[in-house]
Amino acid sequence: MSPAPQDAETAFRRYEAIRPRLPAARFPARARHCDTLSQAADLYDGFLLDAFGVLNVGETAIPGAVARMAELRARGKSLTVLTNAASYTKAQLLAKYHRLGFDFTEPEVVSSRDIAAARLNAIAPRARWAAISQSGDSFADLPATMLDAVEDPATFDTADAILFLSSARWTPALQTRLAAALARNPRPVVIANPDLVAPREADLSAEPGLFAHALTDALGLDCHYFGKPFPDAFADAIARAGHAPHRLAMVGDTLHTDILGGAAAGCGTVLVTRHGLFRGLPVAPFITRSGIVPDVIVETT
Repeated sequence: MSPAPQDAETAFRRYEAIRPRLPAARFPARARHCDTLSQAADLYDGFLLDAFGVLNVGETAIPGAVARMAELRARGKSLTVLTNAASYTKAQLLAKYHRLGFDFTEPEVVSSRDIAAARLNAIAPRARWAAISQSGDSFADLPATMLDAVEDPATFDTADAILFLSSARWTPALQTRLAAALARNPRPVVIANPDLVAPREADLSAEPGLFAHALTDALGLDCHYFGKPFPDAFADAIARAGHAPHRLAMVGDTLHTDILGGAAAGCGTVLVTRHGLFRGLPVAPFITRSGIVPDVIVETT
């Protein structure tokens, strides 16, 4: 298993390396530049909002983000959080957002955990799943039999399928053991968080997508990805928002998940640069190198 990316440049290169596995999309020739999301509000009827880098960084709300959401509501804009935070149940996510000062309601939050959960039985009916999760996950919200594979790695061999929710307890030894188990007996693998990294207060955390693509590199394994930038995530969020895709904008901090995925779904896109993956860096070189061009670039939410 290769080391986790420690900086935006390394993460960007890894995203580019896996680009053939991501959706294809068309982009504008150039982006419009605004200071904040407020200045782009009249372009769209609603917003699909990434959480990390847009609403919060780690456990801290981005300054002004709570007030900006209130302003957008007052201007009649629909708000839908679309997050790859598969470690948390919907109730836990709502509690976190409320603790940070946001007033999102249950229908306004679409998580990759819920997107994956709705499709597990179609992928592996009546399966026993080896679940890779954070400590204390009860799996009560998941409509299938779950086994804690971090507590008991033997389930990598005995389970019918694998579900990767969180990398909080993941280790190189567990990655090696999982790869060996899948090499012996290939089974469905569902990745409920396709992110390679996520911005925290001081660094980048390695996320499930990073380890899933390492499995594909090693084994030629086709994983089932649910979450941005993949289509099911946007289909569910667009249906929840209730607007045509082109009347919505995906707002995020990452080119290869938020912007690529939003464009592939037919939505407008807004890149926030100050707080997420590209904080402290000029974003133009990354846009040029990738060809992933947002419709709008804002410094902060």
